[in-house]
This record gives sequence, structure tokens and C-alpha cells, in this order.
Amino acid sequence: MAIKIMIADDHSMIREGLKNLLELDGNLKVIAEALDGKDCLEKLQTVTPDILLLDINMPVMNGLEVLKYLKEYYPKVKVLVLTVHNEVEYLMKAAEIGVNGYILKDSDFEELRKAIMTIIGGETYIQPSLIPALNSKMIEKNEDDKKLENLTRREVEVLKLLAVGMYNKEIAEKLHISERTVKNHISNIFKKIDVTDRTQAAVFSIRNNLVKI
Repeated sequence: MAIKIMIADDHSMIREGLKNLLELDGNLKVIAEALDGKDCLEKLQTVTPDILLLDINMPVMNGLEVLKYLKEYYPKVKVLVLTVHNEVEYLMKAAEIGVNGYILKDSDFEELRKAIMTIIGGETYIQPSLIPALNSKMIEKNEDDKKLENLTRREVEVLKLLAVGMYNKEIAEKLHISERTVKNHISNIFKKIDVTDRTQAAVFSIRNNLVKI
């Protein structure tokens, strides 16, 4: 029996090209196409693919939003992200949500087919060229997690306010504490997260989703 595939991508030429390419292999059958995230979820109410080939940059709902929804409501559908984004942050987010595979659109057909077969076999497939950056990012994240665990709840509050650009006096007023106490907290924070200034502390906060930009 052929593997049933759905393609979600807002570019019609990419959908058509993928469909034609995939169906050259008699074991692969494209059963549905979606032009954006919302369209994808609507079509999943009437079709049941084995694998969804999912783009990240789509209108209405992006690929990561679709992935979150699928993992909650359609857990049996395997998801292979097929994207132009080689930035490891996108891969990290997809991995944290539970993506089954992640490859770039400039991959050749053999890699795409290998990814599909690996996922169908119950394993995860990440494009090999992306793995070193992913491993490095995961090590960095683990180190950041340990640093965050060392912060007290009050220090986290101060760090968040510092990261959005508040001065010591403003932080003191906001938290109803003295400026001297704020300075002590900031000194402790810098030591615990291994930074030397407010800019580095703000970058740490953004990287770890303590504040949004």
C-alpha cells in the first residue's frame, strides 16, 4: 500500500513540483494539498495522510502553529518540515514541539525519500548537515537551563524588567524595593548567568523566552 502524503505550502509551484516528484515513486501517493495553515487543518478533517510535508512560512497559520495543533489533535499524522530555513532556532522549536523530521527545500529527492521512509519506520529524521548546529544549540540550552534554575523568583522578575530596558530606579518602583536591593539582585544575576552587562543579560532573557521582542 502506498504511503499517503499531504503537502502544505503556500506556493503552488512547489506543491505541484513536489507532487510530481513524489509520485514518480510508486510507493508514495499525494492525497491532498493545502495552501496555508488553516486550509491544512480544514483538510485534515476529511483526509488522513500518513505524513504531512509542512512548510514553516505560511499565511493565516504558520507551520509551527500547525505542528503544535497536530501533535495535540492528530498525533498519528507524522510531520516532516520541509523549509528554506536553515537557522537552528526554527529546528529547535520544531524539535521541542515534537516534529518527526526536518529537511531543507534544497535537498535532493533521495534525501526527501529517505526522510519519509525513516519517519514511516518510526524514527526521527534530521538533515545531517543541520545536526552539528542543533547539538551545539542543545548544549547551550542545557547550560542556560541550569543557569535559570539558580535564579530566585525575585531575580527572574528583576531580569525580565532589566531586559525590557528599565533602569534600576524604575525596577525598584515597580517591585516596591530599594535601588540598593535592585543593584544587589543585578550583581547576583550577572554572576549566575555569566554575563558582564545589561545588554548581555537582555540577550540571555530573549534567548530563553523570558521576554518577547
